[in-house]
Amino acid sequence: MSTGQVEAPGITIVHDVPSRMRDGVVLRADVYRPEGEGPWPTLLTRSPYDKRTSEMLTPFDPLRAARAGFMVVMQDTRGRFASDGEWLPFRHERQDGYDSVEWAARLPGSNGRVGTFGDSYLGSTQWMAAVERPPSLAAISPALTWREPLDGLLGRGGALEWGLVLPWNLQTGAGHIVKHAASPEEARRRLDALIEDYDRLPSAGYWDLPVHDPAVLRRYGVPDLGTVSMLTNPDVADWSRVEGRHERVTVPALNTAAWHDIFLQGSIDNYVAMAALGRSARLVVGPWHHVEPFSDPVGARCFGLRGHRRGAPSHAHGDMIDEQLTWFRRHLDPQAAKLAAEVDEPPVRIFVMGRNVWRDEQTWPLARAHAERWHLHGDGTLAPTAPPTDAPASAFAYDPADPVPTLGGNTVMSPAFPPGAFDQRRVEERADVLVFTSEPLERELEVTGRVRVVLHAQSSAPSTDWVARLCDVHPDGRSFNLCDGIVRVADAADQLQRVEIDLWSTSNAFLPGHRLRVHVTSSNFPRWDRNLNTGDQRGTQFETARQLVRHDADHPSWIELPVVG
Repeated sequence: MSTGQVEAPGITIVHDVPSRMRDGVVLRADVYRPEGEGPWPTLLTRSPYDKRTSEMLTPFDPLRAARAGFMVVMQDTRGRFASDGEWLPFRHERQDGYDSVEWAARLPGSNGRVGTFGDSYLGSTQWMAAVERPPSLAAISPALTWREPLDGLLGRGGALEWGLVLPWNLQTGAGHIVKHAASPEEARRRLDALIEDYDRLPSAGYWDLPVHDPAVLRRYGVPDLGTVSMLTNPDVADWSRVEGRHERVTVPALNTAAWHDIFLQGSIDNYVAMAALGRSARLVVGPWHHVEPFSDPVGARCFGLRGHRRGAPSHAHGDMIDEQLTWFRRHLDPQAAKLAAEVDEPPVRIFVMGRNVWRDEQTWPLARAHAERWHLHGDGTLAPTAPPTDAPASAFAYDPADPVPTLGGNTVMSPAFPPGAFDQRRVEERADVLVFTSEPLERELEVTGRVRVVLHAQSSAPSTDWVARLCDVHPDGRSFNLCDGIVRVADAADQLQRVEIDLWSTSNAFLPGHRLRVHVTSSNFPRWDRNLNTGDQRGTQFETARQLVRHDADHPSWIELPVVG
């Protein structure tokens, strides 16, 4: 494939520059060079989503970076768009990442020091390259990405990330179909059918059973993100696992996370692991969700102009792109390297929702946060007071044919299920959702850190799920979701047991007059696959289960909140 060169004011862009991987496969990248002779610090991103789409060019604008004096390399990963080879998600990213970093460092005009950037899958490609330790890699800036694939990417709490896998496979599968079709006519026919299935996910595809062989994917034979294939091949999860490998990463890492992102906790945990190893690491957490726009509204809540990821000068050096460019310059430009030792910059910067302000911190978790237990009471109240000995239990029926619908949250799903914070009152009206609400607060209560719910619970089914959610209830009655989680009890669910649900992390100031609210239920569909209540998740049969949550002194249930102040 021939390369093409175009000019932008002060910038030269060369398209589809080839690089040969160690096994001979050729990948291609667009290279943005600043005006002048260089040498320039070099920034690399590796993406399966087409290096020239607006979605790729917006979160980290390569023209803006080039104008700031960086050479920018945007590469299609193996088997995607202009790159050769077979597309198999995550399988080759460690070796290809190493080879691509070393190739980028030797491009004409590079100063030999490479930094990597990008969100989501592009964040994972950074970690996988860093684990392989390419000598020319000098810094990474992974954003909105994971640590453990079974905790946010492929699954959560033992359930499958069902809402993500089907649309992701179909979207990436469209490019796969175009690239491998025998003719344009065949490609058009198959794409038309795929688009129809994509649009019908809310009413059809998401409901496919069995989950290990969904018909909507079988029809197209497109490569799987890994959620389905890991059910028969556990090694698939290891292809993108950072957990257990942080010690191999010695370069500085700027981690960007978002309170409503599907990979929130993984992004935070990657920072925590690097900081614990004494590595140079930073963490920035904003109020966004996973996809554009990274600005108001986030679901149905507005956090103000300062909460935007781009465009607002909300940080020391401008917006988040400016922050990354300043950080990269310190680590990639020998002339500026001395600045890194001179800058006393707090390692953690978080956006506190409710107050809607940015705040710098020295640690995560916050050293001054203390755990408070707020108990779920049988009368539907939520309070720090312990339950009485004879408190009644709460019960509901969970029917997999009529699961609780997903309404916002840390999601990446079909467009029918947008992410972010939404008023949950229509969910709270359901008979299969237990609701526990505090009295209006007399003074502000800040919750910043990791949240968990502990239940003493029992089901009539041998296996079932437990879902919990924390909400901020405004004085006008609107109940906005903050964080949630799920646990799949694989066996012995019909015995009374202690169930702990990880709701991940948040930072929210509950203002005076607001109330805290906790939901307890057994489904959040189609975000997570339905528990069939039979003990056989590979089947197609399901049963209604009767669920019981205890609240007495011997079997208390509570939410544990990291309270600041």
